[in-house]
Amino acid sequence: MIDRRSLLSAFAAAAAVPGLVRAQTGPELTVATFNIWHDRGDWALRGPMVAETLSRLDADVIGLQEVLQDAATGLVNQAESLAEALGGYQVLFSSTDAAGAPRRYGNAILSRRPILSSDQILLDPRDDFRTALRAMIDVDGRPVEVVNTHLHHTREGAAIRARQTEHLLEWLGPPAGPRLIMGDFNAELDDPGLAPLTSRFASALPRGAAATTLNPADGHESRVIDHIFVGEGFRVETAAVTGDTGFTPRLPSDHFAVVARLSLTS
Repeated sequence: MIDRRSLLSAFAAAAAVPGLVRAQTGPELTVATFNIWHDRGDWALRGPMVAETLSRLDADVIGLQEVLQDAATGLVNQAESLAEALGGYQVLFSSTDAAGAPRRYGNAILSRRPILSSDQILLDPRDDFRTALRAMIDVDGRPVEVVNTHLHHTREGAAIRARQTEHLLEWLGPPAGPRLIMGDFNAELDDPGLAPLTSRFASALPRGAAATTLNPADGHESRVIDHIFVGEGFRVETAAVTGDTGFTPRLPSDHFAVVARLSLTS
């Protein structure tokens, strides 16, 4: 089982994203995105594995997708359960289900940095039931905007994803400072549906650095569809896929986590 020292050594050995301008750097911020597959595949078994994966990463901010709470089955909000297991995180949750509904499904942001403000939106088209959640966090006195989302899932749905990403960027407006957008985009970097993002943001994980962020053991083909996009104001120190080894009899989710260690540039 990989301990934190081994993980940090792997990070230190990883190459920084090529092509990004080197600048004087400030505080560091570690972020991670993880689709936790709601309650499929025996959550009682997987939940502790997801928590262990996130604990190893020691991330300041975590974006979670496919988060579920269900009163009928007694399932407490999974983001809140994970935050409690990890300790020290505030939780933001977005869902297309009404607040107070017995069953709510959506995305979450966990932050152990102070949250200055937060907001959420139901993305177009409304019948695709996709949300985006943003938080302005304090990183050693500097405000940083973190956005988490989960886009349309079909391979042929690039036009829907383009509509969603355009709506997302319109909602966000011009950045007031460093901004990153992460999540399960259900698309690889060359997907036309992600063009509104890839034309303005850099992927923290270099193209070709990972074979897949989908778990082939769960019947998925190998595709990198989970991303961390960074805008101006960030330097990517390291980025990696994790949660793909070290567990039996199964892995924590049908996705793997993506983690990036970032520096704020001056």
